[in-house]
Amino acid sequence: MYQLNAELARAYQAERLNDARAARRANQAHRARRLSRKAEKANREASLALARAF
Repeated sequence: MYQLNAELARAYQAERLNDARAARRANQAHRARRLSRKAEKANREASLALARAF
């Protein structure tokens, strides 16, 4: 009985760990997309400012 409970606990822990890793990857991907859009916007604004300067 103890063996079965230990195996279930390990399986549950592994599943939670995998869920946490997937969530972290999703958050990192979202952050990367947000920063990329921010960098593209800054690039467009800098280009406009440069064009206005000339």
